[in-house]
Amino acid sequence: MTEKKKRERVVAEITVAHLKQFARELGRSLTHDEALTFLNQEGRAYDMWKHMMLAGEEYIKSNLPNSREAVVGQRARCDRERISA
Repeated sequence: MTEKKKRERVVAEITVAHLKQFARELGRSLTHDEALTFLNQEGRAYDMWKHMMLAGEEYIKSNLPNSREAVVGQRARCDRERISA
């Protein structure tokens, strides 16, 4: 496992390879061209992007601390753990 980094953004993507894997998990198969067609048909790629963004937003809102003090306290705890390591 790589060392944790301070991140300024999180990027998620669904690739043709992912789509083909998901199809295999469902007992189906897709060629590369079929997967491309599926992603680019009827606005699916954009719909998936919107869904992923909404899911990320909901996750963030449900996991944000309730107060600034909680964030400051957590930051101090992380700093202490880093120093003791």
